[in-house]
Amino acid sequence: MDELLELLKDINPDVDYETEDQLIDGKVFDSFSIITLISNISETFDIELGPQYLIPENFNSAKAMWAMIQHIQEDE
Repeated sequence: MDELLELLKDINPDVDYETEDQLIDGKVFDSFSIITLISNISETFDIELGPQYLIPENFNSAKAMWAMIQHIQEDE
């Protein structure tokens, strides 16, 4: 989870990722931030984020992203 938090802080250091749960729905991230985040998650965790994972619910919070990452790693 620490690695993910570092990736998120690189994108926007002013957000409290421990509590924020509206990163997408609340428009905290713009489209460029989302693309950067997807790329960085794929590279850092050596996973492929298929289209089935690219839904707002998976990116609204750090906890949701971490759960998605763990799920993908378990399936691979």
